[in-house]
Order: sequence, then structure tokens, then C-alpha cells
Amino acid sequence: MFSRSGYQALPLGDFDRFQQSSIGLYGAQKGFFSFGAEADPLGPARSAADSSQGWLSWICHGIVTSLVFLLMLLTFPISAWFALKIVPTYERMIIFRLGRLREPQGPGVVLLLPFIDHWQRVDLRTRAFNVPPCKLISRDGAVLSMGADVQFRVWDPALSVLVVKDLVAATRMTAQSAMAKAMGKKSLREIQGEKLRIGEQLLLDINDVTKSWGLEVDRVELTMEAVLQPPRDALLGPLSAIPPVLEGPPPQLPAHLLGSTEAEDSVGAVGEVDPPRRRPSAAELLSAVEPVLSETLVSQVGASYQVDIILPGGARSTFFIDLSSGSGWAGCGMPQSSPDVVLEVAEEDLQELLLGELRPLAAYMSGRLRVQGDLQLALRLEELFKAVKLHR
Repeated sequence: MFSRSGYQALPLGDFDRFQQSSIGLYGAQKGFFSFGAEADPLGPARSAADSSQGWLSWICHGIVTSLVFLLMLLTFPISAWFALKIVPTYERMIIFRLGRLREPQGPGVVLLLPFIDHWQRVDLRTRAFNVPPCKLISRDGAVLSMGADVQFRVWDPALSVLVVKDLVAATRMTAQSAMAKAMGKKSLREIQGEKLRIGEQLLLDINDVTKSWGLEVDRVELTMEAVLQPPRDALLGPLSAIPPVLEGPPPQLPAHLLGSTEAEDSVGAVGEVDPPRRRPSAAELLSAVEPVLSETLVSQVGASYQVDIILPGGARSTFFIDLSSGSGWAGCGMPQSSPDVVLEVAEEDLQELLLGELRPLAAYMSGRLRVQGDLQLALRLEELFKAVKLHR
């Protein structure tokens, strides 16, 4: 499992070998009173003032450590009750001595210096958590309620303490984001039939992020709670069951049974077809925004927006909607003040949003709506779209 994500598992108890080839967080702290005799990794780039400050810090560090160690010896064996800790095989102890990270300690008995050592235990055993079910949108427009069960373990105790404050919460957010991206690229049928393969891909995607945190995800198992909304193709399914209409002119009765005028009228009536309804353009729909602006809508939204529309030919058109004060106003061009949120959307997708056929969250999750700014403020535009739909 570790080889698939680009790094190998660290055998328990082999941290002395590991620290020689790691990122160098604590490789120079071998001795009890080590004062940084190794070469500075920054080399000539470090100034003389920084170098003298570094030596001064190491000298103070050595003096304070020596005094505390001497105090501990003078108060032995009473100090042994506070200074000696037992670390089991499945744990490592991360120690910060006067704020400096030392190499992971354990397993066995670990000596801690009182007053100057702050320590934290790190469990190396496999742990698990669940990603609670959330609404995800597939490539074909289906809305799913999906969760996941994730197993992980720490392979670098020092990184797991230094880089991330809450490993479980950070990994859960990473897994949820990876799930949303992966589901947006798959159809409902592919998700139902390839859950194991999608889980393996999610594992690799999550590990690409978490390996720099000192942990690796061993297993990801997707769980589908329900299909909240079928795909768009399924909504059109009943219409496909209607038998096709025969092409060509309808059969006519002989002319001697019908008057010529009546026959011509019947043929003309059958041949007439209603012209297709023209879909209003985005500019026309945005012009319909002004009549629905009100103080109530401003109190519900309370933000200003810049809408960059991508036209079919590749050109761009810009509109603004200001719902931050008064009764609100909208128009073409750039807003006078800096907008709270900048939206970028294709004209066809904007038509679906204004007509209520597409929700802002679904458009954002599927990549059809790009947001620069606060996402929560962008989603408040749904109140405006509801008002436009009711007004129409």
C-alpha cells in the first residue's frame, strides 16, 4: 500500500536510521548537549549577525539544560518520578526542549528534564474515521448522498506534530474534497459499478496531500447512502417510451368522398407546426433582475457581485449586481466599487441558473460556476434566482 503512494513504511523502532535520510528536522540533535556543530544548511547565505545570534542561542540552551540536569541530579530519586516516562512499542514521544524539536524518543524509558521539556505522545497504530454522508453531484447530474470509511496511520511522528494540528479533521476535509472532485468526473452508473476502483484512486489522491503531514491512508471504502436525484437522462426516460410518429404526409381520403376545400384545409391544419420557443439570452434575463430588486432581497443577500459571462463565440461580457445597500441595483459593465464576489459562468449555464433549472451549489460542485471570493456569499444568489423565477 505504501509503495503505491510513493514512499515506504517505516519499521517500528528504526527511527535512528530514518532520521539520517529524512528532511533534517532533528538529524543534528544526536547528543545530549549538542550545540549545532554541523554545517549550517544555509551556508554562505546566512549573515554574520544571524550566525552570532545562533551561537548565542545554543550557548544559552546549553547553560539552561546543564542547570536543570544538575538540579534533577541533586533531587534524585524524587525527580525520577517526574522525569522518567515509559513509552510502549506502538508509540513515540516527541519532545520540545526549550522550543527545539528533538528526535522521537522510544520505545522504552525516556528521560525528560522538568520545566524545559514539553512532550507529546504519537500513536503509530492504524486508526480509522468516517467521512459523514454529504451531497455530491455526478457527471450526468445525479445528486448522491455518499460517505466513506478511511483508515490511516502515522509514519513520521515529528511531521504529524509539526505540520498539522488535528490530523483526523484535516484528513477528513481532504478526503471530502477528493470525493467531490472524483464524483464530478464519473456518471452514476460508473460510480455504482466501480466503487472499488474509485476508492483506490481516492487513496492515491489523498496520500499525495497527507504524505507531507507524516501519515498515510491505507484504505478508503466508499458508502452510498441514497440517490437523492436521478440523472438528467433518467428524467427523460418516460418520454422515450412514446411510439414514434410516422414521417410523411398523413393519409387522405379520396377526393370524391371529401370536398376539395375541406381536404386542403385538413392537410394545412395537420402540416402546421408551432415554431420552437426561443430561449431568452443572458442579457435579457439579467435585465429581468432589476424589477425584482427590493430591500427584502438586499437584507437576505447583503453582497455585491461581478458576473463575467463567457459567450458561445469565446467573447466575454460583464455585468454587476449590487445587493449590499438600499434596494439594490444591477447593470452592464464593471461595478463602481470592488465587488464582494466575482463569478465566471458560461451563458448557457447562467440561463439555467436564472430560470431555476440549475442551483448555484450544483453548478459550483460540477465546475460550471467559478467563484472568486466567499463561497457562502456566492450561494446567497439563489434567493435572487428564486425571485426572478417567481416574477417570470
